[in-house]
Amino acid sequence: MNFLRGVMGGQSAGPQPSGAETVQKLCDRVASSTLLDDRRDAVRALKALSKKYRLEVGSQAMEHLVNVLQTDRSDSEIIGYALDTLCNLISNDVEEEEPDESEEENAQKTNSDDLAGQFAEIYIKQQENLTLLLSLLEEFDFHVRWPAVKLLTALLKNQGPQVQQIILVSPMGVSRMMDLLADSREVIRNDGLLLLQQLTKANAAIQKIVAFENAFERLLDIITEEGMSDGGIVVEDCLLLLLNLMRNNSSNQNFFKEGSYIQRMKPWFEVAEDNSGWSAQKVTNLHLMLQLVRVLVSPVNPPGATSNCQKSAFQCGLLQQLCTILMATGVPADILTETINTVSEVIRGSQVNQDYFASVNAPSNPPRPAIVVLLMSMVNERQPFVLRCAVLYCFQCFLYKNQKGQAEIVATLLPATIDANSISAGQLLCGGLFSTDSLSNWCAAVALAHALQDNSIQKEQLLRVQLATSLGNPPVSLLQQCTNILSQGDKIIRRGSKVQTRVGLLMLLSTWMTNCPIAVTHFLHNQTNVPFLTAQISENLGEEEQLVQGLCALLLGICIYYNENSLENYTKEKLKQLIEKRIGKEIFIEKLAYISKHELYSRAGQKPQPSYSSPEQMLFDHEFTKLVKELEVLITKAVQKSSEDEKKEEEVKKSLEQHDSIVSQYKELIREQDMQLNELKKQVAALTNQNEQSQTTITQQTSQIQQLRDQYNLLKVQGKPLDSQHHIHNEAAQINGIQPKADAEEIGRLREEIEELKKQHDVLEGQLAEKESVIDKLRTNQTTGNTGEGCLDIAGEQTTELHKPVAIAEAASGDNDSASALMKISQLESRLSALDDENQKLKDQVKLLTEEQRTLNQQLASTTSTVAILETDKRKLQQEVTESKKEQDDLLVLLADQDQKIFGFKNKLKELGEPVEDEDDLESADQEDDDDDYEPS
Repeated sequence: MNFLRGVMGGQSAGPQPSGAETVQKLCDRVASSTLLDDRRDAVRALKALSKKYRLEVGSQAMEHLVNVLQTDRSDSEIIGYALDTLCNLISNDVEEEEPDESEEENAQKTNSDDLAGQFAEIYIKQQENLTLLLSLLEEFDFHVRWPAVKLLTALLKNQGPQVQQIILVSPMGVSRMMDLLADSREVIRNDGLLLLQQLTKANAAIQKIVAFENAFERLLDIITEEGMSDGGIVVEDCLLLLLNLMRNNSSNQNFFKEGSYIQRMKPWFEVAEDNSGWSAQKVTNLHLMLQLVRVLVSPVNPPGATSNCQKSAFQCGLLQQLCTILMATGVPADILTETINTVSEVIRGSQVNQDYFASVNAPSNPPRPAIVVLLMSMVNERQPFVLRCAVLYCFQCFLYKNQKGQAEIVATLLPATIDANSISAGQLLCGGLFSTDSLSNWCAAVALAHALQDNSIQKEQLLRVQLATSLGNPPVSLLQQCTNILSQGDKIIRRGSKVQTRVGLLMLLSTWMTNCPIAVTHFLHNQTNVPFLTAQISENLGEEEQLVQGLCALLLGICIYYNENSLENYTKEKLKQLIEKRIGKEIFIEKLAYISKHELYSRAGQKPQPSYSSPEQMLFDHEFTKLVKELEVLITKAVQKSSEDEKKEEEVKKSLEQHDSIVSQYKELIREQDMQLNELKKQVAALTNQNEQSQTTITQQTSQIQQLRDQYNLLKVQGKPLDSQHHIHNEAAQINGIQPKADAEEIGRLREEIEELKKQHDVLEGQLAEKESVIDKLRTNQTTGNTGEGCLDIAGEQTTELHKPVAIAEAASGDNDSASALMKISQLESRLSALDDENQKLKDQVKLLTEEQRTLNQQLASTTSTVAILETDKRKLQQEVTESKKEQDDLLVLLADQDQKIFGFKNKLKELGEPVEDEDDLESADQEDDDDDYEPS
């Protein structure tokens, strides 16, 4: 302490030490002192001198301060002093010096920004210094954490990209900064917001990391806690950080939308009925909120992302809330302007949102559509310039890719739909188009051109519009009135600042007549239009008029390119001859190029929104610049072509059309053949599959027939041919409806079996006839009363065939007694009944054999037809195999020819002295390499 008193405040008789000497002594004290209190006092003294003697402290003490941060982590007080000192060195916020400061101190103050950048560069030169600072953010002590946050913010301001790269590779670096938002001490949380703002500038990778660290949720919670649009500077900082995270970052925009955070934005725009007394902070907050919505639906975003955000804005009611602000009273002008721009981009290209906007009415008596109210502001020259530009942009976005809206606007100009008791959009556009205010002329012309953009139907409909110019004069068409204003001399054309008016009218006519031959014919029908255009182009006017000359050349070129040659005096060829005689092709093309060379042309082509600092700069429309790019090339080619070239081009065009038709025919033929080929391939595959199945079935049925044949032979050996035949028939009937399919040998065998069955049938019929004859004889003998030998003879004759034991018994008896005769008669009757039963059995067997024969005949016919089908399929498959072999032979011939050519080329290369490696050489080299790689074990 005595040392510090001597340095800082003590009086001495000798000369006072300079600032550099004092700093040097303090640095030595920090480096050499072993007592923590002494080092702490020295660091506190350096902090006090760091603002006045910034250069000396920074150049001498920075290394010692870093050592303090590394070695004295246990003492929060000295760490806080060191961080404050470093922050004073690197920060640009230097306090005002004393009035009697020296010239050296003035120079130091002037170069403060350079010093801050240099000290920041020295500090981060060692990456460990920044890593050490990030670790200090985890300290909860206020005297450590707060100066660490301020020092990191200062480093990012001076060496942003370098610090961002170090933080990216530092583990948990971003997470430690995100933890600052959860700190209960507002000063640290608020400075943490400022730190994250600097961290997320122009670094998409860090922006994504911060977003995935739940930044959206935390920031929206803070905005809600602070009162949303009525909040203070903290809300502004949160909104600025959100803009940093989502501007030009489609990944974060999609994450914001997918997280349903758009729905949480709706309460921001709930404005009270009493809109008086808007504070400056509320205006700033609401302005940033509107900008955040515009970032999500910006036309420069990917189309899919923009449309999704537009859809969410409508579904959650955000668009409805914005339209409420749009129609409210008492809203500040800048907020109203930004709200109009925001609504414009929310509805641009979205049919649902455009339809809703068309249905919005202003709270007036009687209610008027919001579009009409906005157009009234656009054509009112007393309204602010930025507000009129915003209304024009809103009208353009409403009509963008909205043919339904275009038709509704044009319909308000048609005679059948005009209502004299109400003001329509068409009436306001016509009023602005022909007013004395040149800005109203330009805005109305551009707005009407957007109603015709890429819509040939409405271009033709607009030709029906008639205007009453004055009492007693017949009405003229809108097209005629536009051309009259352009061509009726200086007293109409050059009143006031009419360059803007003529540019607007020429843009309207160019858009109207592009791709609309009927409009071109109407324009050329007026005999004064073409002479006016040629006179304007051929004049040598000042630099201001060059743009008008270029637009006149563009309009005349449109009349050439989209001319249907329906007017004899103004055909394509005659207009080109007129240009060549009156102007010259080169001069015409040069004047046409004036448009794209204009300084405001490229500015208008950058983005759809018209943004100009003054009304005089409003000369080009964004959509018109795209139209000029397309037409300039087409018109240049059309003017440079001669009649012979056009004839040749038409002939070439016809030949190309013929060629295209032929090609299309061949394509169709190839397509049909390809379809047929695919069908044939499917058929071949099906037939192949069917053939395989048939072969499998034949194999199965052949085995079944063989089994049946074996069973038949076995039964035949056992002496039961009829029963075996019946058994064979039953088993054949159990093949589940599959008809037997056999080859020629099997068919022959089946026929032989049928013949054998026929023979058996004949034998059985003969036996049956013999038995019937015997029965008749027995019945005859019974009626005549014959006994004895005759009866015995008959009976014996029968017994020799059937019942031999009974016949022997009767022959041995020889009794002529009548009782014996009666017994014999009863025996014969029993035999007769037995013979009748056996006869019935034989008839049944004959019937069964007949049915079996019929079944076998049917099977034979079915087998014959199946064999014929299979033979046909076999011939087809053999033919396809032959064709495939032929194609393979052709390929082999082509390969042989190719090998012969390669051999010839190699010989030529050898003759020319070029080294050629033969395949044999390569193979031998590979073999040698393999031999070298081989090592015997």
